[in-house]
Amino acid sequence: MKSVFYLLDTAPYGSENAFGALNAAAVSLNEMDVTLGLYGDGVYLTIAGQDSRKLGLPNLEDIFYAYGELRVLVHEPSLVDRNLLGQALIETIELADEEDFFEVMESSTYVIAF
Repeated sequence: MKSVFYLLDTAPYGSENAFGALNAAAVSLNEMDVTLGLYGDGVYLTIAGQDSRKLGLPNLEDIFYAYGELRVLVHEPSLVDRNLLGQALIETIELADEEDFFEVMESSTYVIAF
């Protein structure tokens, strides 16, 4: 089966990238193996309990739980660089070190960056 790795390296709120990556990943689930890779500022999406109402934007955390079968791979060094390891994180994520993160990305049939 073909696989796709959606790479998100921008902050979750302030652009359409995170919303687009999550939705693209969700609609691909029936067609291929899907991994959403969160890297750089994309790891801010993993913080649980974010309130986006004041921004007038949908809460992206809800999408993680609506599509529980979506594999979300988080670059752990990016979390460390941003001092986020002590934060409450979304339960459905999988932490990966540098080597494992890029191994999954490189082994995917397609890589789409947001």
